Amino acid sequence: QVHMVESGGDLVQPGGSLRLSCAASGFTFSGYRMYWVRQAPGKGPECVSLITLGGGATDYADSVKGRFTISRDNVRNTLFLQMNNLKPEDTALYYCARGSTTGVLDYWGQGTQVTVSS
Repeated sequence: QVHMVESGGDLVQPGGSLRLSCAASGFTFSGYRMYWVRQAPGKGPECVSLITLGGGATDYADSVKGRFTISRDNVRNTLFLQMNNLKPEDTALYYCARGSTTGVLDYWGQGTQVTVSS
């Protein structure tokens, strides 16, 4: 059974940093592209970042480029998102998601809340 659990969300001041983690189980983690997706209150989901199977390629939304870094540990089946220089507009529920072979994000975690406020 596919299972993903995010952690690391918190309340942080503007300019601060957080590191999110997503522990995955129930599937061959190294065989899938992985994503971080966020949803702010009253807004639709936004794909923040993706990382390919071996971690050799990454991509970011323009809104986070230069501030966020996605990475993965295929031995520990864990996905990470290092977030630096956080802004109030980064406030959202952050989800990790698995990318299927068709490109659909077919499994999601339950999310971890990030709140950026002074």
